[in-house]
Amino acid sequence: MKFQERKIDQMQINPFQMIGKEWMLITAGTEEKANTMTASWGGVGVFWGKNVLTTYIRPQRYTKEFIDANDTFSVCFFDEEYKKTLAYCGKVSGKDEDKITNAGLTTCFYGETPYFEEAKLVFICKKMCEAEINPDYFIDKEADEKWYPQKDYHRMYMGEILAVLEKSQEDA
Repeated sequence: MKFQERKIDQMQINPFQMIGKEWMLITAGTEEKANTMTASWGGVGVFWGKNVLTTYIRPQRYTKEFIDANDTFSVCFFDEEYKKTLAYCGKVSGKDEDKITNAGLTTCFYGETPYFEEAKLVFICKKMCEAEINPDYFIDKEADEKWYPQKDYHRMYMGEILAVLEKSQEDA
């Protein structure tokens, strides 16, 4: 399976569709141990003059430990046929089982950053900023009740997009 590195400014993507509807896997770790989680909140843009991807992770998510312990992480997007796999990775904890193996995913590495061979598009990101989501700053006060009844506020991670890998057409 081959990936080609792409220039991000030449890509034609719809991040609202990709992140909000198709979902993504956020992955971090090492060759010895990695973990992944499904997410449907995030964004792409420009910050500090760099192309960035932003993710949000709740404190109880096991993947947060891997994001915190490593300088880089990947965000993988998949074809529709993997929707059940992404749903599984969002429900099962890597603390309880080897969910990457059980999901049927194959881990690859870009340098030291894990990603999945089955993905169609991968963003390799280097952490550059993180912040707690603080309800004191919510302008929309209903969001606190709706999204945080257990007060488990997300941590935002902003990563510089170091590389974009796209499955080559002959392997798609």
